[in-house]
Amino acid sequence: MNMQTSHVTAPPAPKGMEQMQLPLVMMRDILLKTIFRKNVDMVSEIAEAICLPMSVTQELVDIAREQRLLEATGTLNANSGNEMGYQLTDAGKARALDALAQSEYFGAMPVPLDVYREQVKRQSIRNIQVNRKQLTNAMGHLVLPDSLLDHLGPAVSAGRSILMYGPPGNGKSSISNGIRDALGDQVYVPRAIEYAGQVITVYDPIVHTAVEQVEDDPNALRRTRRFDSRYVCCERPTVVTGGELTLSMLDLVYNPTARTYQAPLQLKATGGIFIVDDLGRQAEPPQALINRWIVPLEESKDILALQSGEKFEVPFDTLVIFSTNYHPNEIFDQAALRRIFFKIKIDGPSQENFLKIFALVARKKGLSLDEATLVHLLKNKYPTIENTYANYQPVFLIDQMIAICEFEGIPNQMSPDLIDRAWANMFVNDEVIVK
Repeated sequence: MNMQTSHVTAPPAPKGMEQMQLPLVMMRDILLKTIFRKNVDMVSEIAEAICLPMSVTQELVDIAREQRLLEATGTLNANSGNEMGYQLTDAGKARALDALAQSEYFGAMPVPLDVYREQVKRQSIRNIQVNRKQLTNAMGHLVLPDSLLDHLGPAVSAGRSILMYGPPGNGKSSISNGIRDALGDQVYVPRAIEYAGQVITVYDPIVHTAVEQVEDDPNALRRTRRFDSRYVCCERPTVVTGGELTLSMLDLVYNPTARTYQAPLQLKATGGIFIVDDLGRQAEPPQALINRWIVPLEESKDILALQSGEKFEVPFDTLVIFSTNYHPNEIFDQAALRRIFFKIKIDGPSQENFLKIFALVARKKGLSLDEATLVHLLKNKYPTIENTYANYQPVFLIDQMIAICEFEGIPNQMSPDLIDRAWANMFVNDEVIVK
């Protein structure tokens, strides 16, 4: 995917302890746990492990030394710029073990929820303006009517919820992916956030695609100030769920062994897209799923709950795309439909566009077009299904013909007979199976 240059303001690195806005005991304990678990002993290594600047890390080390939890080893490491080494005292080890018993979390210092809220505003998906050219380029591999782009463009630029509906096999999922590609730029995803002393991990390599950062030039007159390394610079995230989506997947996930939380899917999708594919095939009724999204869609905030039952607000800055093969009136009441900002019907292609797709697929697969085959397909086969064209059909028919040719040991080709055999596999005749 060709990434545009990101215009998002990076989160500034904290300059001192007063800018951290985290409980001191929590920071000290994460420091001790990280030193204990990762066996790091120099400030530069510790700073990298907890993702803080050297100066702030040194302040934390000094506090731990004053409390006799850390001590200098008295040796300088010649390989690391003569840095002083540090180690846990017996009291420090005891405190680290006690802290690990309360929470296994160590490593990157979390970002306070209020600080993260400010970054979400700086990189809001609603700040993006997608023009027709960007959307057309992102959808370049699809044959779509201009009228569809007329509806999609404003929906994507608004960063509001979209419901795409229509018969199956017409590229609703491909269009969703095209929208994602059109967004283009990058966001900063926190490794973890903190609320009320609890750690919630957010960055997930399965969901987030980290963007390689250009290293600072050490020879430059003025070195570029790095962003807060508690964040990972990523492509705008895309979460895709289908029939497996349940309401519980939208709640905080508590790990009772580690005693930490993992962000739910929609929080991981902040600044990006959340695609609910095949709406209506989930165990939960579509109405129940939409009811769960009412507050987030209307107020740009979500409400999550800790194990204690305490509820709190998190930003909801996500373009939600619902995709269904059902007519909206079959699965939603009018109140739910009002909450979905854009409703876009994705129909099957016209005969003209069907032929364009067929020709494109044939060329891609190295199959020569045959006029007699196309006439047979349009005059004899499609009338049997009331000339209902779908975007998936050219790929299906051409793949079937190639498979038959390979089986028969003949050069890849198309013919009326091969179309008949391919067609027979595309549809199943209604019949009673005697058991």
